[in-house]
Amino acid sequence: MWIHGTGLRVHSVYVKICGLREPGHVAAAVEAGADAIGFVLTRSPRRITAEQARELAAAVPSHVLTVAVFAGETPEEMRAAALESGVRAVQLHGAHPHGDFTALKDLGLTLVRAGAAGADLRCGAFDEDLLIVDAPRPGSGEPWDWSAVRGRPEGRWMLAGGLDPSNVARAITEARPWGVDVSSGVEVAPGVKDSGLIREFVAVARGGAKQA
Repeated sequence: MWIHGTGLRVHSVYVKICGLREPGHVAAAVEAGADAIGFVLTRSPRRITAEQARELAAAVPSHVLTVAVFAGETPEEMRAAALESGVRAVQLHGAHPHGDFTALKDLGLTLVRAGAAGADLRCGAFDEDLLIVDAPRPGSGEPWDWSAVRGRPEGRWMLAGGLDPSNVARAITEARPWGVDVSSGVEVAPGVKDSGLIREFVAVARGGAKQA
């Protein structure tokens, strides 16, 4: 399975590690086999600058998707930051209108839409390439009823919200997602990632996929 326009291979369960800020954690995610790495360029304890994202993305091999994450910025702001950071994808988190995705389409980057489980769950409904289905309080990192979305999302969609190495296998079994996305679940403090947790999450997610 491949991501449209990127030539990137998708494993049994697509795994995205988000909110990375340190070279060592980026390296750990790549070595563990993550398919995508997210850099937060919006208000968050995990926020980094576009320049910092560029430095981190430069060390990521081409088969791993690098993603700039935004929430509430204008299309012009997102365009400028995405180009400066040199990422291969842009993630719009929250209530971004369809027009924001349309405005970024010409960049030729993979577009990711992330929102709560109550949003439109059809991947591609906003012309995005990938969809992230998050908790009722998106970005909270709180576990929720993952089984509630089983069979509802369409297309290439990732499950997010409260996932960590201890529960990701169960979440995959309950929701049957195309992929999973984690941030706070591989941290030892807000914004502070742990290489061991990153490696464990990827390994368990892939093992959980085989059992689902």
